[in-house]
Amino acid sequence: MYVCGATVQSKPHVGHGRYAVVFDVVRRYFEWLGYEVTYVRNITDVDDKIINAANEMGISTNEVVELADSAFRSAYEALRVAPPDIEPRATEHISEMIAMIEALIERDHAYEADGDVYFVVRSFPQYGRLSGRNIDELRSGERIEPGEHKRDPLDFAVWKAAKPGEPSWPSPWGPGRPGWHIECSAMAQKYLGDGFDIHGGGNDLVFPHHENEIAQAEAAGHVPFVNYWMHNGLLNLSGEKMSKSTGHVVDLVEGIDKYTPGAVRLFYLRTHYRKPLEFSEESLVDARASLDRMWAFRRRVSGPVEDAPLAAAIEAFQGAMNNDLDNAGALAVLFDVIRDGNRRLDAGEEAGPWIAAYDEIIGVLGLAEPGAALDDVADNVAALAAELGATDVAGEDAIDALIELRAAARADKEWAKADQIRDGLAELGIVLEDTPHGVRWHRG
Repeated sequence: MYVCGATVQSKPHVGHGRYAVVFDVVRRYFEWLGYEVTYVRNITDVDDKIINAANEMGISTNEVVELADSAFRSAYEALRVAPPDIEPRATEHISEMIAMIEALIERDHAYEADGDVYFVVRSFPQYGRLSGRNIDELRSGERIEPGEHKRDPLDFAVWKAAKPGEPSWPSPWGPGRPGWHIECSAMAQKYLGDGFDIHGGGNDLVFPHHENEIAQAEAAGHVPFVNYWMHNGLLNLSGEKMSKSTGHVVDLVEGIDKYTPGAVRLFYLRTHYRKPLEFSEESLVDARASLDRMWAFRRRVSGPVEDAPLAAAIEAFQGAMNNDLDNAGALAVLFDVIRDGNRRLDAGEEAGPWIAAYDEIIGVLGLAEPGAALDDVADNVAALAAELGATDVAGEDAIDALIELRAAARADKEWAKADQIRDGLAELGIVLEDTPHGVRWHRG
């Protein structure tokens, strides 16, 4: 798999999180089926947008890239998006791009003009096959911008001559930098070869980016370039595409902090990956409530179960995912498992196969409740326990001791003390739940 990653000119918005989660699930699913997956996701670290951001901020392009990349990595980690196997940066693969451009020139698919190099769109008869666009129809909407030396308005730059103050690299055509489209063609071919399985990205990349990728790679001799293309729908805000260029965005890191990472991930997965998705406060709040219901079901049975997953549920899950990776349909199967499993538990019946099916499905979707690590509040929990009479305990032992103290307080009708324990733990992000099977706790 090769997925077009971020152009790191600023912090990510909520739209960026969708593509990352979608293709994380694609990867998880193929691995669950038993495939060995090599996942490549690039970083565009040289681009007009990055240069413009550096000029506006009065810092170097490297500083812009590192600040933005750090924010993207934090967001991906919070969303439980596993790192790619290979994460190439454009600036580290200039030689591969130059080699591909030289091949294009040798095959008469590109030409040099005053230090720039342009791809000859009309030299590639298959141009438009991915997007369904016709070259003759495209021509009417194109024009040559001032300073360009194109032979045809449709031609696009694969190499740009250096301008004062911009990053540049030596090349056979003089100092300059690569065009945006050439980087993915070159890096995908380097790491995955010809005819690799899946190329993905947002729906806004179909044209011209992915159309141009195909033209460059195949015109240079790498045929076929890709076997399957996958594009996720875009995220809209008040009916309009979320975009950095318009400022019409919701900050991803702030969204994760406000709604929790799991709720944001679930929000993305509740709609089929190819369909557009509308961002709203109500949708995120509802996703958080749904996530709580999911996790509450699993907490009813502690630890792993030995039963085999319910075969009918796994078959339905796989049927949904095999139908164009229908993540929304897969979630519907998960909620059926939760509903039926809760009914069995309510009736005092065995629900092991339902729990096992839940664990299997939720693992592929990346929505399992995080482990109840206490490192960040361990000292505070121990201090609360000591304050209320349980000394020399730490970690989970301190919580267990507080639960016992609360039970004793309730038995003695010391309601204020019982509430003090519950509220004190809640302030530390630890929620107590009274169930028919005893008191359970989890991180809030």
